[in-house]
Amino acid sequence: MKTEDLIRGLAADGHPGRSLERGMALGLLAGVVAAAALFVLILAPRSGLLSLLEEWRILLKFAVTLTLAAAAVILALRLSRPGADATRPVLALLLPAAVLAAGVAVELLSTPRAEWRADFIGHYAVYCVSLIPLLAAPVLGALLLALQRGAPTRPAVAGAAAGLAAGGLGAALYALHCIDDSPLFVLAWYGIGIGIVTGVGAALGRRVLAW
Repeated sequence: MKTEDLIRGLAADGHPGRSLERGMALGLLAGVVAAAALFVLILAPRSGLLSLLEEWRILLKFAVTLTLAAAAVILALRLSRPGADATRPVLALLLPAAVLAAGVAVELLSTPRAEWRADFIGHYAVYCVSLIPLLAAPVLGALLLALQRGAPTRPAVAGAAAGLAAGGLGAALYALHCIDDSPLFVLAWYGIGIGIVTGVGAALGRRVLAW
């Protein structure tokens, strides 16, 4: 059977798609539960977090990371279905980027230039870059296992999407603990942490999602 015929057959069969969605949902749930348990073991929510949720910088961190994770999960699903159109999920990734860009612009306009460097560096950049991949690891593993039910024609790209989703969720968990609230810090250090997970996802996806 030619590869093109196999792809068309897989794309036309609805049952694997439903199985993939169920597996993705279960994998996502299992990964988030494991990551939350890891968070409880090694970290704790920042003091007074609930009372601080009115601060726009804190809300921005969750808005960016969670919308990023949601868009990346949908993208990973689309990429695991041969012939599926991934245009909309790719465009959806522009939403968290736009939210973060707006936050950075507001921060630069409302903060004296002399404070930009301190906001950018923050207090715990090394912890941020280390802990986001650590918290994302269970989610990435679970998502890659779930995506093995699919048939991605570009396994590295599908793995990268899974890594992006896991990185977003890992970053959202870390944000519960993080006291560095500047959008400049989020852009730099959250971005690096999520980028690491995305790269690992691409490398693993190339191996475990190939068919």
